[in-house]
Amino acid sequence: MFAYIVLEIRRTLRDTAFLVLGTGMPVLMYLLFTNLGGAADYGDWKAASMVGMAAYGALVSAMSIGTGIASDKSLGWLRQLRVTPLGPGRAVVGRAVSGAVTVLPTVVAVLLAGALVNGVRLAVWQWVFLVLLLWTGALPFSLLGIGNGYRLTPQGTGVVNMACLMGFAIIGGLWFPLEAFPGWLGSIGEFTPAYGFAELGRSVVAEQLPAAGPVAMLGTWLLVFGAYAVTSYRRSARTV
Repeated sequence: MFAYIVLEIRRTLRDTAFLVLGTGMPVLMYLLFTNLGGAADYGDWKAASMVGMAAYGALVSAMSIGTGIASDKSLGWLRQLRVTPLGPGRAVVGRAVSGAVTVLPTVVAVLLAGALVNGVRLAVWQWVFLVLLLWTGALPFSLLGIGNGYRLTPQGTGVVNMACLMGFAIIGGLWFPLEAFPGWLGSIGEFTPAYGFAELGRSVVAEQLPAAGPVAMLGTWLLVFGAYAVTSYRRSARTV
């Protein structure tokens, strides 16, 4: 499976335009959100927004893998892959691991913008843990994107991924705190995977251990999206 992961990483890194735009857009959004309308006067908001936008950028990069899979399916790449000894579970895991290479640059770029442009100051261990948690915590969203890619057309995958991203970003509290929403909407937001994902980073900024609730919630979504990805892979074997 290692050779398969290396192959997929090389294919992913060939798309330099995606890497540049996928990394640059969250940075631009973060700087605009935190430096317009007097927001520059609130240091805590800069740190909280940095975590939220880094999480959003990680989501975008993680789920975008689905669009590539849908395109591969239409080109016959998946048909060739299925004649190899690679099973459904290993194929999904391999693709998820290879997709992680696009998540790390996005997370690091937003955190660098927070430190160098907005003057966010954290201890060294906090920066290290932020990178690691936001990088590895994006795995459930990679699995969701993979499931969409195996199940839908390239056009359908793009639309569904965009709807998921917008929903996660807004209802999950990545762009604005859940406290700003009506109570019922905030309660729903706490059950989204994006909320649990961002809470990992926010706990590091607050110098606290992640609470058990968000970690358990993210773990549950990891299993759900993992099962969805494997099921979609098997289903696509009957249709391609």
